[in-house]
Amino acid sequence: MGAEEIPLRRRVARLTLFSIGLIALAVGILVLAAWLAHRVGPKEIVGQLPLGPNEIPAVSLLVAVGAAAASFFVGLAALHAAAAMRVLARDRRIPPPLSPEMRRVRAVVLAPLGSSTARLVEESGLPASRLPDREAERTPLRLTALVPAHDEALTIAATLDSLQSQTRPPDRIVVVADNCTDDTAEIARKRGAEVFTSVNNTHKKAGALNQALSGMFDHIDIHDVVLVMDADSVLVPEFLQTAMERLEADPDLMAVGGVFYGERGSGLVGQLQRNEYARYQRHISRRLGKVFVLTGTASLFRTYALKAVADSRGELLPGDPGDVYDTLAMTEDNEMTLSLKTLGAKMVSPMQCHVITEVMPNWRALWRQRMRWQRGALENIGAYGLTRATLRYWLQQIAIGYGTIALNAYLLLLLITLLAADHVQFIWFWVGVGTIFVVERVVTVWAAGWRARLLALPLVIEIGYALVMQAVYVKSIFDIASGREAGWNYVPREMAPREAVTQ
Repeated sequence: MGAEEIPLRRRVARLTLFSIGLIALAVGILVLAAWLAHRVGPKEIVGQLPLGPNEIPAVSLLVAVGAAAASFFVGLAALHAAAAMRVLARDRRIPPPLSPEMRRVRAVVLAPLGSSTARLVEESGLPASRLPDREAERTPLRLTALVPAHDEALTIAATLDSLQSQTRPPDRIVVVADNCTDDTAEIARKRGAEVFTSVNNTHKKAGALNQALSGMFDHIDIHDVVLVMDADSVLVPEFLQTAMERLEADPDLMAVGGVFYGERGSGLVGQLQRNEYARYQRHISRRLGKVFVLTGTASLFRTYALKAVADSRGELLPGDPGDVYDTLAMTEDNEMTLSLKTLGAKMVSPMQCHVITEVMPNWRALWRQRMRWQRGALENIGAYGLTRATLRYWLQQIAIGYGTIALNAYLLLLLITLLAADHVQFIWFWVGVGTIFVVERVVTVWAAGWRARLLALPLVIEIGYALVMQAVYVKSIFDIASGREAGWNYVPREMAPREAVTQ
């Protein structure tokens, strides 16, 4: 496959992995050569470079130097390709092309690695920046709210009321009615919203939003902002004012995400989800609003940033050219976050931007929701490969895998010990260690109220919840490895939304 046939995002991932492999090879060969010199060579050469007869460098040293040189050139190519992808970054710096002399050196160094590697590092045309002039962005912004809805008659009224009661309401509210079989559209019109009806859409929420956004792109300019909000969520009154002030104050800011809270109700399973969300809020707060995922419950985007995403599909980003959202992604909010980060977009999730979202009412619904979230996250990073934008997400999934092995191994060992022991003896050192874990569980949900603290105190309940989430992780990996087809796992709403626990 020639370089012109390899999407740039794939080139970045391949080149990055290849560079890491070559560096590891060079280090490994040098370590092995030094170890062999120490074991079998004269003692006086310890600490020196491994040399052959007549002080000629040993083959191992030559191979290591060659691997290091190759990794240097491949790494430069990876950095060049990664920089080319940052079309929404003001600080974008594309490295200059190599000189003819350096190209010849590169060809010589990479020749032993095969022609396919040489083709991978060939330079192709680079996309121009899509960022407008700073001076052109001083005009006040216009906000359009898009609310995708599929049979959301129970919740759409509360969602629209929360939009209309904002301290800075949207200039337009458009409900994207997707294959609705209830009176969602009629309720929206009565509440004063425009209604866009999807046509022959088979791609769920992503497909409906793609249809609505494609019609908007003909009439937008750099002053347009889009809010994408779920139809089962409610915003606090100052949400949009806070987000729009951030966008107006910082022209380089491309997106503002919400910080979600769970609504009241649903008993034990609902409170466990609220505890989980409370810890996520604490994490975002400690990161000073740095975005991990632009939540699909409510996020604002500069419209030209979404247009840049659509223009980059198929080359810099996965998906079909012209689509804002990748219709193959099960978690469109996570995939959109990766696409914007790949393009170098700056994003933030202010703690004042609270959004109240539904919690799953039972364990079956929770399992279905988390299977979609977890499998979607794994498939997203698999589609992008290993890049600067996805490194943190790969590390997160590796950490989840390690935690799954560690926790289950600990519980198994504890069970075997209890079954084998004649009696139980408390060791105060380990009691103290366990107390630290209990305190951490309680403190991290303190802001969510007394119910959250009471649930976290026994520790064992939340360990059970963690085991369920780990089972979801293992099942997702198994399904992907076995090629099992994924379902959308849509959970229909059973009741109207309730007030959230935010204190």
